Amino acid sequence: MKKKSDAFIRLVKIMDQLREECPWDKKQTMDSLRYLTIEEMYELSDAILDKDTNEIRKELGDLMLHIVFYCRIASEDNSFDIADVLNGICDKLIYRHPHIYSDVKVKNEKEVKENWEKLKLKEGKKSVLEGVPKSLPAIVKAFRIQEKVRGIGFDWDNKEQVWDKVKEEIDELKVEENNSDQDRIESEFGDVLFSLVNYSRFINVNPEDALERTNKRFIKRFQIMEEKIKNEGLDLSEMSLSEMDVYWNWAKKKYKLS
Repeated sequence: MKKKSDAFIRLVKIMDQLREECPWDKKQTMDSLRYLTIEEMYELSDAILDKDTNEIRKELGDLMLHIVFYCRIASEDNSFDIADVLNGICDKLIYRHPHIYSDVKVKNEKEVKENWEKLKLKEGKKSVLEGVPKSLPAIVKAFRIQEKVRGIGFDWDNKEQVWDKVKEEIDELKVEENNSDQDRIESEFGDVLFSLVNYSRFINVNPEDALERTNKRFIKRFQIMEEKIKNEGLDLSEMSLSEMDVYWNWAKKKYKLS
């Protein structure tokens, strides 16, 4: 434990020195750091998807630096400091885990989540959905919305019901497509995506992770195809779709599921 606390104190001290002596660090504000923090989060996400533990460690360090940086900036006008942040999260964890720190009994993970959402409402939140950030990517946001409402029991009973809803939404999309009403087409397409995200929860798949893995797989296979075509002295832009498809199938075999 002392080793961990010593490492944390070392980071705080380094941040204090950089804030006082480094021209770049001295100029930073919460606003200027915000987009950099978002970038760090995406880099961490990539490392997790790649299962690269060394990169995960590095990216977590970058995020930890940002957290300490924000706290240092806030301490300069006495808004809060790192101790306030840490004690705040400790207090919240204790309050929201009464099955650990009090006499509340729970049977499983589902009941833990339900208690969590109920306690948040008792804290003064007006809506279960208040904690869903507005700037989340749409698929992540849909997943979090559904998780939130599930926490208070607003959910389907089984995956068969959800799959029926997916098929219903697809049928409705086709109807609007035939009617050529672009606004309605977009609306129904959104419903299809939302229902698929719902289904993903029932088959234990994170839709954002699944789609990003598909993106990475497609990029890798396409680049393998491009390289093969170039090595054979051909021009991709001058090939027919059927010709490209031969190389695409070869690339798929070359780079299988990962």
